[in-house]
Order: sequence, then C-alpha cells, then structure tokens
Amino acid sequence: MTLKNDLIIRAALGEKVERTPVWLMRQAGRILPEYRAIRSKMGGFIELVKSPEFACEVSIQPVDILGVDAAIIFSDILVIPEAMGLSYKMVESKGPWFEKTIHNLSDIEALGIASEENYSYVLDAIKLTKKELNNRVPLIGFAGAPWTIFAYMVEGSGSKTFSQAKKFLYTQPELSHRLLQKITDSTINYLRSQINTGTDMIQLFDSWAGILSSAQYTEFALAYISKICDALKKSHPNTPITVFAKGAFFALKEMSDLNCDTIGLDWNMSIKHSRVDVGNNKTLQGNMDPCLLYSDNATIKKETEKMLFEFGPNRYIANLGHGLYPDIEKEKVIYFVETIKNYKHS
Repeated sequence: MTLKNDLIIRAALGEKVERTPVWLMRQAGRILPEYRAIRSKMGGFIELVKSPEFACEVSIQPVDILGVDAAIIFSDILVIPEAMGLSYKMVESKGPWFEKTIHNLSDIEALGIASEENYSYVLDAIKLTKKELNNRVPLIGFAGAPWTIFAYMVEGSGSKTFSQAKKFLYTQPELSHRLLQKITDSTINYLRSQINTGTDMIQLFDSWAGILSSAQYTEFALAYISKICDALKKSHPNTPITVFAKGAFFALKEMSDLNCDTIGLDWNMSIKHSRVDVGNNKTLQGNMDPCLLYSDNATIKKETEKMLFEFGPNRYIANLGHGLYPDIEKEKVIYFVETIKNYKHS
C-alpha cells in the first residue's frame, strides 16, 4: 500500500516536497510522559526493547503526540553485540555495561554472525508497528555503525575517550578488522531483515565517529559503513539509507561517495560547508542543537527558521544534531516540529 505521508522518503530520494519533513532522534523516549508510563510497567529498558507490543506502542507515540513525519522502531544499537553472543545490561543513569569484553582472537572467534533467530523480537515489533501505523507515515529501521558497536564490545561500557577500543585499533589492527567484518556481516543481515519485515528506510548511527582520527576513521569505520551501504543497495535499491556519523566533520567529503541517500549532520557541522563537501546529489539531515529546546518559543522559532533557510527547500530532512535530552519539555518539542511544518520557503 502507498504511504499517506511519504515526505521523508521523497526528500531522501531528492524529489520535490511540499514542505520540509521532520523527525527527531530519540523521539520515542523519556520526554514523553506516555513513554514513562509504559516504562514503569516494565522491568527496565532492555525488557521494553524485547517486548514487541510495548516497543510498537512507544514507536508510534511520537507520530500521534509530536506530529513527526516518520516513526522509528523503538530498539537499541546494542541488539547486534547481544545477537552475536555478547550480552549486556543497561545500568540506570550510567548506560550499557558488558560483563565480558573482547580481548583476543579466541574472543572474536567465539562470536557468531547474527541472524533472524537472534533478533526476532525486533522484527516482531516492526510487524506490529507497520500494522498499527496503517501506512500513515514511514517506519525507520536502524543499527549502530560497526565502529560504534566495536567500541562498546571492546570497552565494555560508555566512555569519554574509548581508550581501550582505540588501543585495540593501534595494537591489534588485524584483529580489529576481523571483528569489524563480523559486526558488518551481522549488521547487513539485521538491516536486510528489517527492510524485508517492513521498514521503509534505514539509518546507521556512528555515535562515536568523532573520537577517531581522520585516517583511522577512513580505515576502521567508513570502509565498513561503505560495505553495509553497498550490500543494502544491492538487495534493496529503493530503500533510502541515512548515515549519521556524529563528530565526523572531517569525513564529509569521503562520505559523499557512500552508496547512501542522506548524510546526517550534528550541530557542530556548518550547513554551508557540509553542503559543499557532500555535494548536491545527497540529502542532508539535521542539525539543530537539542539544547535550543530549553529556550523560549520565540528563540526556538527564530533559530529553527534560520536553520531551515540555510538548508533550503530541496534535499533536506529536518532533525536535531543528536538525540532529544530526557528533561526537555514535550511542549517545546511540539513547538519545534510545528515551526518546521509551518515554514514556507520563499
């Protein structure tokens, strides 16, 4: 069936749109009291991710409440390490924690390549969400980019520096490539499964891109993102792919060669310079600082309209430059979304 609102798909593919489409990273989550009510019924975040009915409900909430132009499946980038055999816990106020981490060849060889049986709960959530959305808006699927997943698997938790993960790149480059390839193969399987189950577009999140040097990013991150994009475009040529590499301003020129449709920008990236680096053959997405949404409505309107003017009407999807913070007021988010939807490019 045809989507009733396909603005984001058309913008990603470079087609003309009547207005700028908008969705928000972390739109399904703690800014919504409705989400918190569901979360309180569950044992924790991972339990919520693994419950298709609840994951479906919180995926759709932002469409109904915030008025965004797409839903994104409620899940987590760490589905992949767990599906490969490396389980984790989500520690309240601290984030993910892995009891076992990757140190050597035997650790890498013990990992499997993820397949549908390892992440079936995500696919069940996608099926339910597609059914409940009833083709109102597209459903976005996603995964973490290989370097970001690698960083968690080696470091064992979040980190400001990921020094253990970077040490592994420097001291064991061959093993690093072996692990990255396994993550890449798993991610290709995972994203193909998501598309086959019903997601309309895909986003790769490289959350820790900015902590690598330019040379390391090319070798240990971009090369594997490129493999994923090529594989998905070979099997699903009409499914738009977005790559969001936070902090990788130095790689935008190289990213213009990726076999993807959209490049996500964080709020530190200049709109003007990014368009020059990426060129006109890709859509840009972003890139408002989430902290703007702590300010008053007049400031939100002024800064949002300035962003929209700079990006222009074509090949652009409005978003934040990173995910929503949990203490941002729901009403401010709604005002931001409405400002974008009401904006008329002259």
